[in-house]
Amino acid sequence: MKLFACAISAASLAAIAVPAIAGQTVSKPVVAALANPDRPADQRAIDGRRKAGEILTFAGIRPGDRVADFVMGGGYWTRILSPLVGPKGKVYAYQPAEFIKFQPSYAEQQRAAVAGLSNAVAKDESFGALAFPERLDAIVTVQNYHDLFLKPFPRTLAADVTKKLFDALKPGGVLLVVDHVAASDPDNVAPDKLHRIDPAIARAAIEQAGFRFAGKLDVLRNPDDPHGASVFDPSIRGKTDQFIYKFVKPKR
Repeated sequence: MKLFACAISAASLAAIAVPAIAGQTVSKPVVAALANPDRPADQRAIDGRRKAGEILTFAGIRPGDRVADFVMGGGYWTRILSPLVGPKGKVYAYQPAEFIKFQPSYAEQQRAAVAGLSNAVAKDESFGALAFPERLDAIVTVQNYHDLFLKPFPRTLAADVTKKLFDALKPGGVLLVVDHVAASDPDNVAPDKLHRIDPAIARAAIEQAGFRFAGKLDVLRNPDDPHGASVFDPSIRGKTDQFIYKFVKPKR
């Protein structure tokens, strides 16, 4: 079994007036965060391919926000979110205990990512014990929502964790989900077989927890991805078709 993780987040509806946004201008705070010279050079080099500026602008994250990098992986998004929210903000860099048990290097990557970031807090409890000490403006999860559906985990894990994320947000807070697209998959077998998820299944599970769909961004779509290969297959790795969905916790 392979567990793949990354992440992103948001807190404002002002950035979205239509279901999809194309050619948007990257916000000045996001530009400044991406240009932070303390970020590893190899991570800065892939910002364009990962469309980090467009994604974080779409998310609406601002200086002073409280955000979570949910299943942070190697810390790519944590290292951007920290300078983005600034000294008055906070970043909770969450690496689940289940992932660390499976691959101990996840703990090392977490420690490295938060080292020297005064506004970043490492969290490594299990999915079942996940809790935050304050309400959040945004939660970002990138290329890992599908992992909540893996067979080694309880069948209710995705529903339980998504509800935890809903409860962790302030009213009006944003959940931003980026993941690898699977073809129509009514039996939801793609997470285990391909490390992908049918976007309709992801959206339904998230809305079931109480979230309202607030739009999509298509900057990572790839019509040439046949959707039938594992995301780790060399023929498609790094070039998968990905959906970017924004959800909001209703204010009432």
